[in-house]
Amino acid sequence: MKHVISVLVENRAGVLARIAGLFSARGFNIDSLAVGETEDPTVSRMTIIVKADDRTLDQVKKQLNKLIDVITVRDLTKKGFIDRELLLFKVDVGQDAKAKVVNYLEKNHAKILSSGAGSLTVEFAGDPEHVLKLLEGLKEYGVRDMVRTGRVALVKE
Repeated sequence: MKHVISVLVENRAGVLARIAGLFSARGFNIDSLAVGETEDPTVSRMTIIVKADDRTLDQVKKQLNKLIDVITVRDLTKKGFIDRELLLFKVDVGQDAKAKVVNYLEKNHAKILSSGAGSLTVEFAGDPEHVLKLLEGLKEYGVRDMVRTGRVALVKE
């Protein structure tokens, strides 16, 4: 099962390496990792997506809580949460298909950042299902030079 873990940590050098090392030492592959400063510049939030069973994840959470720079660890998986991911990518378009692709992107709330002779540079933010749906709809045109931020998540109020 995929788990969405939110970890508040002290915003210091080396914290990310220690946490990633903890997962690596236990043989876990991190599916997605996003880290950024919170409203408090001394604290960062890590959103980690990992495949694990509940028992194993409980052990990882206990190990995370033992690290001195970790403030809190929360498994958001069974709580209501909102998650998003940002994509930047280029899609190949010829003049004949450009209007169709632009229309598709606009309907899906994607933002065209740049338009070149044979491609469009696009920004899109959405939940994981919408990201996959958008990319699937563009397969026939050729998505290239794609970069993804990794998912970020917050508990719903």
